[in-house]
Amino acid sequence: MIDDGWEGVLIVVEETGGRVRRVRRHDPDRRERIAETALELIAERGLEGLSHRAIAERADVSLSSTTYHFADREALIQAALERAAERFASYVGRWAAEHARDTREELAQALADSVMACLGEGRAGAVVEFELYLAALRRPALRAAAGRLTRDGVEAMAPHVGPVVAACIPPVMNGLCLQVMTAPEPVGREEVLAVLRQVLGAAPV
Repeated sequence: MIDDGWEGVLIVVEETGGRVRRVRRHDPDRRERIAETALELIAERGLEGLSHRAIAERADVSLSSTTYHFADREALIQAALERAAERFASYVGRWAAEHARDTREELAQALADSVMACLGEGRAGAVVEFELYLAALRRPALRAAAGRLTRDGVEAMAPHVGPVVAACIPPVMNGLCLQVMTAPEPVGREEVLAVLRQVLGAAPV
């Protein structure tokens, strides 16, 4: 039984006579699975660790499947990072709805929690975001997805704090996340919170 890379088709070699026939196999999500696997590998290994072969092994598909859906490595990178931008848009939309009635102090507290999550459950997503920003420096095709991260963050915060302060939040959050993830000594939540209070004009409680 050989996977020929074409979505939904399997080559089956019959035991008698060695005849070959094609039969349908329902696998409509293969392209999405490959893109999702690419996203996982970028989070784990960075762009330099991404290859068709690595994706094929992780996604349990043939190498020809990855090249059928994504002609080259650049197409894989673009699909994965556009997927990350869509996921971030969904996240910030939910976050904004959850904190719609927060005071500025409560917003600062919630944003501080998001920064500190970069050391744990939020690390993979943060790494992918930074990979996207860096990749967009040299790959114009990725700039729309990179710009969407900032735009969605600003749009989510603008109803809470106004457009000017909202425009300050994405770069500040990026800087804080990068700091806590790379600092040689641990950065405390209170340090992060102090910066966010300053940006938001929140009074400490």
